[in-house]
Amino acid sequence: MTNLSPIDTAKFVAAKRAVEFVEDGMRVGLGTGSTAAWMVRCLGERVREEGLRVSGVPTSTRTAELARQVGIKVVSLDEARWLDLTIDGADEFDEDLNLIKGGGGALLQEKIVATASDMMVVITDPSKKVDALGGFPLPVEVVPFGWQTSKALIEETLSSMEVLGQTGTLRMNAEAPFVTDEGNHIVDLHLQRISNPRQLSLVLNQIPGVVENGLFIDICDKVVIGHQDGKVEVMDINEGTLEEGLVEFAEADNLFADI
Repeated sequence: MTNLSPIDTAKFVAAKRAVEFVEDGMRVGLGTGSTAAWMVRCLGERVREEGLRVSGVPTSTRTAELARQVGIKVVSLDEARWLDLTIDGADEFDEDLNLIKGGGGALLQEKIVATASDMMVVITDPSKKVDALGGFPLPVEVVPFGWQTSKALIEETLSSMEVLGQTGTLRMNAEAPFVTDEGNHIVDLHLQRISNPRQLSLVLNQIPGVVENGLFIDICDKVVIGHQDGKVEVMDINEGTLEEGLVEFAEADNLFADI
């Protein structure tokens, strides 16, 4: 067994459990980020070992590359039209399974794909569960034209919202602004606590120049929480259930050592 860190072990067992929801013939949205990468590898393992037939719709170019590497058939959302399931990570989630996503910069494609799915499953570790969203900076995707004006309008709007912080910073990639797959920029909002995520999401998306924000409200159906000892919890918001189980992970070394 590779000496995985406790956090990587938690991510792996959550990913391993989540891909059990995938059935033969499904069209599956593939998330972006470090946790989602484990899921793509686990799904690729099922494709190779079980002959599972799935069509994967990636939410970023890097997820698409990884999916092809592990043998998953990659199609566009336009080709798939509608998805059976999307599996993705999250930066934060609350007890209502509302999320903050976009730490990896793919929030726009992630939200489009998730909302085009019959079910969204989020894979995570216990550190991502919060009483109130907002500790993680909220990403807002903006078009490059007039981004400073958009940022100023966002900050002005925050003064009337139920949040503790009201500042935003342009996300950078070394010395240049970070650029999303759609060619946009991201302004990260340092809000500390969001008392009304639904209201904030609606208001942000009315601001000219804003393309989308990282609040995922009433989109996630299940959260799979992995623990470092192999325990997995599955929270189902629709059924109001919490299921516990155990995932064996002794064979993870050769598949996941390079992630």
